[in-house]
Parts: sequence; C-alpha cells; structure tokens
Amino acid sequence: MRKRKLGWTDLELTVIGFGSWALGGGGWESGWGPQDDEESIAAIHRALDLGINWIDTAAVYGLGHSEEIIAKALRGMSEKPIIATKCGLVWNEKGEVFGCLKRDSIRKEVEDSLRRLEVEVIDLYQIHWPDPDPDIEEAWSTMADLVKEGKIRYAGVSNFNVEQMKRIEKIHPIASLQPPYSMIMRDIEKEILPYCAEKNMGVIVYSPMQKGLLTGKFTPERVKNLPPDDHRRSDPQFNEPLLSINLELVEKLKPIAEKHGRTLAQLAIAWVLRRPEVTAAIVGTRRPSQIEETFPAGDWELAAEDIEAIEKLLQEREEKIKNL
Repeated sequence: MRKRKLGWTDLELTVIGFGSWALGGGGWESGWGPQDDEESIAAIHRALDLGINWIDTAAVYGLGHSEEIIAKALRGMSEKPIIATKCGLVWNEKGEVFGCLKRDSIRKEVEDSLRRLEVEVIDLYQIHWPDPDPDIEEAWSTMADLVKEGKIRYAGVSNFNVEQMKRIEKIHPIASLQPPYSMIMRDIEKEILPYCAEKNMGVIVYSPMQKGLLTGKFTPERVKNLPPDDHRRSDPQFNEPLLSINLELVEKLKPIAEKHGRTLAQLAIAWVLRRPEVTAAIVGTRRPSQIEETFPAGDWELAAEDIEAIEKLLQEREEKIKNL
C-alpha cells in the first residue's frame, strides 16, 4: 500500500489506518453497541497482515477499552505498528464524559494510556477536542513538555479550526490535524486543508465512509434496528430529512464504483485520498472482513472524470438540502 509522510515528521503512514473507535463497544455516550473483543483482535491482526502500519485510538473509546484491546492484540509482537491516541476527554465514576484540558489531567491521561497500551512511548498523541477552548494553550504546553520528556514522539490535534491552531503553534509545532472528512462532510476544504499544506502539517481524516453511511449497506430499516447504545441513532445524517437524501446519493454513486469493479466503501476512501493535503484516512474496522474490503482503496487513484462525476452528484445533494 502507498505511504505518505506525516507532514514535517519522520512518520511514514500507509494511506489507510486502522480506526478503533467502534472497538470500545457500547455502554457509553458515543458507543457503537456491543462488540466481540476476539473479533476486534482478529481484525487488527488482519490489518497488519495486509500491510497497514498504524492504528488510531483514543482513551475515551469505550472508556479505555479500545486501548486495552489494542494492547492485547499487539502483545508479544517484536515490531509494533505506529500508535496514535488522544487525550482531553475524561469520564467520571458514572461514565459521564466531559472535556478537560488542564495540565495535571493530561499528565494523568498520558500515563493511563501508556499503561493501557503497554508501550513506553506514544508515537502520536492528539488533543481530541478543543474543549474547553480557553484551556487549549495550557493543554498544548503540556503536550510540548511530554515530547521533551520522551513520553510522546509527536503532538497533534483533532477537530481544531484554523484560529485555534494559530493560537497554539506559537508554543510548539503541530505535527498533524485529525478532522472529519467525507463526501458529505466537506467543511475542511475551504480553509483548513490549505492552512495545513502551508504549514507542512500532516492531515489524518476520520469518518471517510461517514460512519458506514457511504458503504451502500444502510437502509431506513437497518438504521431503525441499530442497537440502542449506537450513537448513530441520534446522528442527523442517519435521520430524516437527511437520511433519504444521503441514501439517494449512495444509489447514484454505485455505477461509478461498479464501473471499476470496486465497492462503495473503496470509492468513499479513495475520494478523500484524492486531496494531496490528506496524509491518510482512518478506516473504522470491527471485523477482518471489513478491512479486507476497504484496504484496496489505498492503491486506487481516482480518474479526473470520476472526480468530476462525483462532484456533480455532491452539488445536487447540496441543492436538495438547501431546498428543504
């Protein structure tokens, strides 16, 4: 699979990374419903066998469970993949999640993640959300100290806007940004991607398949039958009036994928990778079969005519939303 350098760092990432949000399971506010831990471990092993060289996770995924599953999967391996995790979202004894960017909290978080992941250093440590916003400078100063102390190799951010990145880059250079990006979540194209390119900052995008919506595997019935603790039940993109518009887009994308003997999931991933500013895409995976389907997208470079055809369909979707 193709690799791209993560901005100004020395990390070479495969253009597809293993996303482990869903591995955390259900029972928390952003969960994906019950998961099979043994299947999660098998999915990680299969991804590594296929050549994927990095895993993205976060402390909050499953309230620590995702990091623990990754550690279990990698235990005993002489060569471990690049590991990226995140801080800044913490939880209380009731499992309620909230943002905290205070120095002592982040120091506790990094120690907890090192312990759960069973590693001595975290390759890429990211502030998950800029929340609370007034504390991002304190958090970023702490991240800079953790780099100096050798607990983390590089410090990045997730879900930050340009103004927030400008505020903190004076303290310490930003290795990477992790924003959402898909055919139906394109906000970063206007200001964020050009800014990251200007600063030679890596960009790792998440949800390129829009939480599964762009895979062609969803129907209104399947959405209704999602587990009660699957956060997608409350996602506006999975609810009317947007759901019908999104499913109509998916139907119109099918001929483009089929023309190349590809799946819709592969098309969605290849589409985000068409941008030169994007280093890599995080592809959420729960089962070996899922990564087997999606990893071929890493070597698919979309032709100009396909990009143009997709753009036309996306503009049609935007018009329909404006007319709601």
